[in-house]
Amino acid sequence: MARSRPLSQPTPHAAVKPWRWALGGGGLGLLLAVLLFAPASWLAAAVERASAAQVRLADPRGTVWDGSAQLVLSGGIGSRDQAALPDRLTWRIRPGADGGSAGGWLSARLQALCCMAQPWRVAARPQWGGAVVTLADGQARLPALLLAGLGTPWNTLQPEGELTLSTQSLVIDLNAGRLVLGGQAVLEAMAVSSRLSTLKPMGSYRVTVAGGSTPTLKLETIEGALQLSGSGQWVGSRLRFDGVATAAPAFADALSNLLNIIGRRDGVRSLIKVG
Repeated sequence: MARSRPLSQPTPHAAVKPWRWALGGGGLGLLLAVLLFAPASWLAAAVERASAAQVRLADPRGTVWDGSAQLVLSGGIGSRDQAALPDRLTWRIRPGADGGSAGGWLSARLQALCCMAQPWRVAARPQWGGAVVTLADGQARLPALLLAGLGTPWNTLQPEGELTLSTQSLVIDLNAGRLVLGGQAVLEAMAVSSRLSTLKPMGSYRVTVAGGSTPTLKLETIEGALQLSGSGQWVGSRLRFDGVATAAPAFADALSNLLNIIGRRDGVRSLIKVG
């Protein structure tokens, strides 16, 4: 009579394997849930850290991917100076560049009803030592008083008026402390006044940032009694700028205090130097 073979016993490894799959699947599901529903406060913390607390997303709501917050400019860590946009900033972030599938890119749509007629589209790709940021052509209108939140010297000047920021094919490439710009950005400050002068308004001005192998900045006066001019360029990631401020003779007394603050007096002129 043939001897029957004993039934094979499951090995401990085989018995444990389904549990390992279950635990692995549960962990992966938990990770995906965390990524998909990460709170907006995580993004707010990242922005504050990256900007050394000069840009803050206060009262964040929603998620990292779809949320809103109050955009606040601050003088930095430990500063009491701050100023916020009149309306909340909303965002929508998705993988890919402008809805495409480019690896490593994230695209965002930013909107503040007070200041943007259309959402502002931004694409970013982290890289070793920095990031590449591309801004679609757009325009935003901001209150000049927002600058006072940045601290010195804006908190002393307390500027009033309207700022219009326009971008054209703007690409910002920050790599290992070196700044490379493509395209241009134009900031127009219209009907500007300050608490340091009784003359209201003092004038309107234009700042143009142009990309290239060495990005440049140009300041010019559109109109007004306070005449501002100057030029500069970025060396690495630092701006070096030289400018001059003068007052029309009929308004020299009304603007004298302001000229003492914004630069070093040299007779009737005030010399402005950055970097």
